[in-house]
Amino acid sequence: MRPPVQADLDAWAAFDADPVATRFFGGPKARDVAWDGLALAAGMWALRGCGLFSVFEADTGHWVGRVGPWVPEAPDRAEVGWAILPAFWGRGYATEAAAAAVGWAFMHLGWSEARHRIDPGNTPSVAVAERIGSRWLRTDINPDGQTVEIYGQSRKA
Repeated sequence: MRPPVQADLDAWAAFDADPVATRFFGGPKARDVAWDGLALAAGMWALRGCGLFSVFEADTGHWVGRVGPWVPEAPDRAEVGWAILPAFWGRGYATEAAAAAVGWAFMHLGWSEARHRIDPGNTPSVAVAERIGSRWLRTDINPDGQTVEIYGQSRKA
């Protein structure tokens, strides 16, 4: 895992163009919109000292997805999220990377709690949250009106 760089664009754009991968992320996006998302993620690192990591398969070096802390302007919406390419689903990458990102947020950002905002229909993502020790906390509404389930865990736990 490492912060995203411009060289990640092809893989980032492939993820954003995939209707299966983006089902719970607003659907497929054009390459120029993927570029905006990559630039946003890289910019968060510059502004907040954290952000999504690009995740790579150790054996092959293939870009697997993006995972990490996301800290929007509203601090109550900070979370650790994950998004893995469908070709890599079922191999434990989301769980391994999400656990590492939560640990990183606790250690490097001093978070006392890690939360995850998950679409209610995204049962595989709920399973990842539970495997890394998070539990359901509440239902919430995003600013765009989308209902999400909030999962989380304390640093102490």
